[in-house]
Amino acid sequence: MSFQAYLDNIQTKTGKSPEDLKKLAKDKGFLANGQLKSEVKATQITNWLKEDFDLGHGHAMAIYAYFKGKTS
Repeated sequence: MSFQAYLDNIQTKTGKSPEDLKKLAKDKGFLANGQLKSEVKATQITNWLKEDFDLGHGHAMAIYAYFKGKTS
């Protein structure tokens, strides 16, 4: 599955685009100036996404990668 397919599946499942999730992550204090804070670990992001959006580990890691700057 391509990275874009992961992002599309996440949006279908949650109703949130990656940018929507990025805004929510900022509100939770995971991001500053559009960038993932250096002290934030992948586990914090994946746990949040699994608990709040019922995402699986692979999809949660795709969002983490998106937050880190991956685009394709």
